[in-house]
Amino acid sequence: MSVTTGSIPCAIPGSPLDLASGGIDACVHCGFCLQACPTYLALEDENDSPRGRIVLMRGLVEGTLATTNEDVHTHIDRCLGCRACETACPSGVPYGHLLEATRATLTAVKPIPFVARAILFAFARRPLMLLFMFGGRLTRALGLSRLLASLPGRLGFAMAMLESTRASITRKRYSPDSSGSRGSVAVLTGCVMEGLFAETNRATERTLSMNDYSLVLAPQQRCCGALHAHAGDAETARTLARANIEAFEAAGADYVAVNAAGCGAMMKEYGQILEHDAGWHERAVSFSARVRDVSELLAEAGPRTGGALPLTVTYDAPCHLLHAQRIATPPLRVLGAIPGLTLVPLNASDQCCGSAGIYNLVEPDVSNRVLAPKLANIALTGAPLVATGNPGCLMQIGAGLQQAGVGVRAVHPIDLLDASYGNL
Repeated sequence: MSVTTGSIPCAIPGSPLDLASGGIDACVHCGFCLQACPTYLALEDENDSPRGRIVLMRGLVEGTLATTNEDVHTHIDRCLGCRACETACPSGVPYGHLLEATRATLTAVKPIPFVARAILFAFARRPLMLLFMFGGRLTRALGLSRLLASLPGRLGFAMAMLESTRASITRKRYSPDSSGSRGSVAVLTGCVMEGLFAETNRATERTLSMNDYSLVLAPQQRCCGALHAHAGDAETARTLARANIEAFEAAGADYVAVNAAGCGAMMKEYGQILEHDAGWHERAVSFSARVRDVSELLAEAGPRTGGALPLTVTYDAPCHLLHAQRIATPPLRVLGAIPGLTLVPLNASDQCCGSAGIYNLVEPDVSNRVLAPKLANIALTGAPLVATGNPGCLMQIGAGLQQAGVGVRAVHPIDLLDASYGNL
């Protein structure tokens, strides 16, 4: 028996999709989202477009489609969650929220795939996550990732991703001075960032200090929960959100700086994922208001001009920075503060690279089809470096370039600014 939620008769009352179903009505099926959607462009199937998936969501809510329908699972699973459709949408459809609610509803009848479930289990438990990252660093240090990166299939690409986490540029060490006049900042060290890109975290801290922010530690912080929310594990995402709110509240910093676009988008939406938790909702909203991408904080400060760094770079905008957080110019201002750096435009820089958290591990074929035009456009720029501000994008693009034999390396914009400051 169905009940009615808003204007849609609901066949799945009380489910996450039921609670989010009001967003479905905002879609007028205009089709503006189609050319913004990487899976529609790659697969040319209306069911693999935002508009098509919203039709499927409506079918679930109205009961014309069952939550056990395999085709529904296939098309929902194929979505990257890049949210480019939200930027293109004239009606303000909250597609990202609808997608996560749909996946959380579907996982009740079909478990998350084993590979994804194992990764999510480890990331939600700090000791396991640290062991997982140590294993990655050891594999990289022993040269096994370089040796195995040329293998075909999922294993070879995973090793190429790991190999791409090696430092892309050299830099001189320096000791930044900070007046602290711009306020205090606690940095989200993150899971993959601290585990495989630790030097970028240190660069984040140094560049913030160089721009007069004072640093505060938040030692009890956890995984941000983005991977869990995207996969449909909403309860674990909420648990991690509460832990982070508590940890950063204890730190007492004015801002929370994030150098991973996906993590920043998630943490800015803690108020939304805890909307129905009366004890945490207001705290979540207050916390999210203090979250900033590191490029936002640096752009607000100028940023301070560095020393000469004669490099040619192209910039690829991470989806969760551009489309979810709507941050476009701050990363370019960061790169613009580097004398001698030549920035070459990248065609379709607003299109997804196909990483999408762990999507490239669970949907490798579609991920590779989305990545291919990105690699071609990067090669056309002639730049030896591509800058992007998200670990998943760094690894996905880096691995693709390596396996394609293209002599281009992926680098975080903050690493370039840090190297520039080292040349002062």
